[in-house]
Amino acid sequence: MERYLVGGAVRDALLGLVVKDRDWVIVGADPEALLAEGYLPVGRDFPVFLHPLSHEEYALARTERKLAPGYHGFAFHAASDVTLEQDLARRDLTINAMAQPEAGGPLIDPYGGQQDLAAKVLRHVSPAFAEDPVRILRLARFGARFADFSLAPSTLLLMRQMVADGEVDALVAERVWQEIAKGLMEAKPSRMIELLRECGALARLAPELERLFGVPQPALHHPEIDTGTHLLMVLEQCAAQDAPLTVRYACLGHDLGKGLTPPEQWPRHIGHEGRGLPLVRRLSERWRVPTECRELALLMAREHSNIHQSGKFDAAARLRLLERCDAWRRPARFEQLLWACECDARGRSGLEHSPYPQRQQLQRDLDATLKLDLGAVSAAAIAAGLSGPAIGQEVHKARLAALQASQGM
Repeated sequence: MERYLVGGAVRDALLGLVVKDRDWVIVGADPEALLAEGYLPVGRDFPVFLHPLSHEEYALARTERKLAPGYHGFAFHAASDVTLEQDLARRDLTINAMAQPEAGGPLIDPYGGQQDLAAKVLRHVSPAFAEDPVRILRLARFGARFADFSLAPSTLLLMRQMVADGEVDALVAERVWQEIAKGLMEAKPSRMIELLRECGALARLAPELERLFGVPQPALHHPEIDTGTHLLMVLEQCAAQDAPLTVRYACLGHDLGKGLTPPEQWPRHIGHEGRGLPLVRRLSERWRVPTECRELALLMAREHSNIHQSGKFDAAARLRLLERCDAWRRPARFEQLLWACECDARGRSGLEHSPYPQRQQLQRDLDATLKLDLGAVSAAAIAAGLSGPAIGQEVHKARLAALQASQGM
């Protein structure tokens, strides 16, 4: 029985990065042998075990065979006669197909991963890459993490063929969202979108996003002009500001309505906010996006233009904006909405470091109204003989006065 550290832990160690998770492969053993040593079984599709002391994952060396389209169409073979080289051959990229013996010794690199790591190339290990469409998403995610790595031309051709063969269409929603969410949180999320576009997968997974590329916007407000380019720049702002996933997904979908603007109306996009709402819903349902991400994305699509223009609003208009956003019941969500709008405003050529006072003003408005003692306001209204909607009107007046005071009026 031989144990090897494999995959990302080996890669990251060679890159001098902090190793967060370690995966192991065991060669020359069967499940009964591991159970006898106290390992705990956790795998469903193939034998994976937890070490009795470290609780790290140890998998038996295995091979796999494609049986049907998509992610679940595989048969796995794990036995004591499977070699380490056979196990590594089934992995996605050469930089993830290296192993380090637990007992010490030289790096095992049968597929040139160390060379590709030095050359900063993302390259598939074997033609078996084409058997699993999730690998397209994983590669795009790795491209977002290792932004200075290039994509091997042969791998790009293979990915394009996979898309043409319909493999991407067979992906399950949960796995798509899992990889997209991870990619959005990487150092350069725009690279993930670019790689998915380059191989044709974005048009299959999210045609709403693909349609944005090539659609012009007014140069006065968007010097970068292209709506798709703007989207990539907004995602870069999200990464630069270390925004959470909710904000990044909201930014991903904020301009989808511009993809439906009739060309004769270009470069203007009047009403794109309303056109975008059903598209955000459709994309979120397709990917089964978590509720908090979907809700913020819908709010962002609907209100981002109003928030951008709020610097010209009087207190009454800003109060109506807070009301529409349900800011008092969901203050944390409203703060994330302002964060997403700032990323949107700065995701434009030459405006990456421009101030965004709308965020500070609306945050002051929210803070000022949250400080109100609404119980006292309601009690005073009742004492004055008011009831029903009239009490709500008094609350509205108190909030308006707080907004005016926060602006120094």
